[in-house]
Amino acid sequence: MSTPDDTNGTNSTGTEEVSKSELRTVVASSLVGTTVEWYDFFLYGTAAGIVFPKLFFPSSEPAIGTLLAFATFAVGFVARPVGGLIFGHIGDRIGRKNTLVATMLIMGVATFLIGVIPTHAAIGITAPILLVALRLAQGIAVGGEWGGAVLMAVEYAPPGRRGFYGSMPQIGLAIGLTMSTGVFALLGFVMSDGAFMSWGWRIGFMLSAVLVAVGLYIRLKVMETPAFRKLEEAEAKATIPALQLVKERLSRRHLVLGMGSRWAEGVAFNMWAVFTISYGTDTLGLSKQPILLSVMAAAAVMVFFIPVFGRVADRFDRRHLYTVGIVLLGVAAYPALAVLGTGNTVFIAGAIVLVLGVIYPMVYAPEASLFAELFPTRVRYTGISVVYQLSGIVASGLTPLILAFLLREAGGGISLIIGYVVAVSVISAVSTMAIRKRDMYTEIVDAELQEAQRAQRVSAEQ
Repeated sequence: MSTPDDTNGTNSTGTEEVSKSELRTVVASSLVGTTVEWYDFFLYGTAAGIVFPKLFFPSSEPAIGTLLAFATFAVGFVARPVGGLIFGHIGDRIGRKNTLVATMLIMGVATFLIGVIPTHAAIGITAPILLVALRLAQGIAVGGEWGGAVLMAVEYAPPGRRGFYGSMPQIGLAIGLTMSTGVFALLGFVMSDGAFMSWGWRIGFMLSAVLVAVGLYIRLKVMETPAFRKLEEAEAKATIPALQLVKERLSRRHLVLGMGSRWAEGVAFNMWAVFTISYGTDTLGLSKQPILLSVMAAAAVMVFFIPVFGRVADRFDRRHLYTVGIVLLGVAAYPALAVLGTGNTVFIAGAIVLVLGVIYPMVYAPEASLFAELFPTRVRYTGISVVYQLSGIVASGLTPLILAFLLREAGGGISLIIGYVVAVSVISAVSTMAIRKRDMYTEIVDAELQEAQRAQRVSAEQ
């Protein structure tokens, strides 16, 4: 069964044909950029589970230190909608490319500085204050990065291939996660716990400078998207994209439904990639190495399954694939989390790889094209960023904190956590199926360009 993509004879924006070499450069730019951004962001998430509670939030009760560390993790997600609005506006007004260069620079500098700030033992309360400030900078940058990287790929995509090409920057999440957990796992393997906690953890953050240099080199070679260039030629850009979003009835509807759809995806990822690390080490008393390696293995498997499900999203209704993935994530939550309690390393690895590496890509792969098609070109950067980042406050940023709280309230049991995951899955599934099936992408782009051209003709005649 084909999607509406296949009804178009040109590319996804109705603009000129794009060469294969240009498309490869675009894909590389989007992929490398999101890899750098997610490496930086997830490195903080991993450190929040095993390093920051002890070095920046010392407390007589380990659970309190963990809650405070995860609270700073959530601060980044609170900042992301701000970044989405700021860079979404810039991206819809001056273009996708220059906006993405700025987000990468901000993210890289903030992450490097996290690697050199003193701890609480050295400068007291100033240490966590600096940590929060840099986390805010990270969040603002990521708030503008994801939407732009996704649009670079989707707006360049050939007809009927938006799902696949939109999944390419999504792979950056898996690679960035693999690199961040891999760096911590390797450092923990080659040095003692004392050395790692003293200075070893800083290496991963300082490596960001090298990754940013590589990412900028590739990103600067990319041209602006055909969709935005055509928008500029027609002088059809929105003056205030955010205002245009809330004024249009369909855009308002898609903002709400998009955020509802995103909720389960954000909860699932942060549950298995972030929360399980502290749950396994602090609550179950497991060694951090097997869990870190399991998460890294799941991310490696994810690299394969994201493009696979991206292709599936081009052949079948994206909403159906997305919904099936959400349901499976909800169903798998209890048995997979219960497996961690066995303490069996092989079983734990299998559970994490299955949920995070195989099931999760069913949702994450089609997400880019699904959300990009919710909005017209002139407000798309702002729209997709607001949907993804505003929902991320609760769906992603607060998830480790919420799950840690529920775990504590249940006396170490997982019943409350499972109830929360199931409830979120139901909300997301209903929201996804309520999204309009028809492809608003090309239809609205063409309509707004034609309207702008008509206005130009009327003005010229007068």
